[in-house]
Amino acid sequence: MIEKHSSGRKQSHSPRRALEKLPPDLVLERSDLPSHRRLGHVEAPCRAPHVPLLGDGHEVADLRKAHFRDRASRAAADQGEGARSVIPKRYWTHGALPRHQVAMPIEILSPLQIERMRRAGRVAAETLAFVGSQLRPGMSTAEIDRLVRTDTANRGGRPSQLGYKGFPAAVCTSRNHVVCHGIPSARELLASGDIINIDVTTEVDGYHGDTSATFLVGNASPDAKRIVDVARRCRDEGIGVIRDGARVGDIGAAIEDLARREGVGVVREVGGHGIGRHMHADPHVPHTGKRGTGPRLKTGMAITIEPMVNLGSAAIRSLDDGWTIVTADRSLSAQWEHTVIVTRDGCEIMTQL
Repeated sequence: MIEKHSSGRKQSHSPRRALEKLPPDLVLERSDLPSHRRLGHVEAPCRAPHVPLLGDGHEVADLRKAHFRDRASRAAADQGEGARSVIPKRYWTHGALPRHQVAMPIEILSPLQIERMRRAGRVAAETLAFVGSQLRPGMSTAEIDRLVRTDTANRGGRPSQLGYKGFPAAVCTSRNHVVCHGIPSARELLASGDIINIDVTTEVDGYHGDTSATFLVGNASPDAKRIVDVARRCRDEGIGVIRDGARVGDIGAAIEDLARREGVGVVREVGGHGIGRHMHADPHVPHTGKRGTGPRLKTGMAITIEPMVNLGSAAIRSLDDGWTIVTADRSLSAQWEHTVIVTRDGCEIMTQL
């Protein structure tokens, strides 16, 4: 998972004009919309000069979709937490649209597309497992990035995150109180007792698999072990309610109920998302919510479930690099993620080995 919103407007194409007049939760039976990905010049994020943009010739500068929630919610969060900038404006998306705007229709994947998703998910999961097995105290997060690039290439894939809206790495490495979007650095070294989330997204044959896990490094504290375990169970709780006919809000409600029982905070501003030919697509999948609300899930939909769970408050803020999100109270944060395909009776996990 990595997310950042392009402020540019989509060009109009005649097949889309009619589609854009339809309701926002329209479900397509065929994936026949034109791609809006563009190759372009990639720049490192502002105020992050110590992180070089090491391209491999496949940087994607405009995937168009992200999944932070709506602008009004972000502005309210900024004011409520008293932080200078909880979420930068360029993260905002149209999760809650004004009446005159319409979201991209949610796609139903064909059997052939689902098979391609299986391959992309399997490659992402294998890379994540390999990199996790290599973690040790003293290792830099830049070394994690190098391992992800090499292993992904060896498996026939491409790191989807590399160059996305200027992101300078092939993986997000979020250590301790970093919630998400941590940028690998040669100066950031793992220490015994750390926890670190490694978020891998891999493109294979034009389809994306997105997965992450939070690893314990060396001798972790009871609090560290607890938050990692709760985050994993929150992910599984959300996955457990997925089936044809369920609502997106059912997922968030299930996650939030477990987090509340465990006395931890669930990040509201960032959520899961649709996935397939695009790394990010509709629908937005919040990890808090109300049962019976939100878009209805249909067999063949591909989404990610990726709750970010904080040992303390759910409040977050952004750092000056324009990417990294941290807990406002510097408490530990953990996350686990799977890409799943909705089925009639449940779901198929694409990123489970």
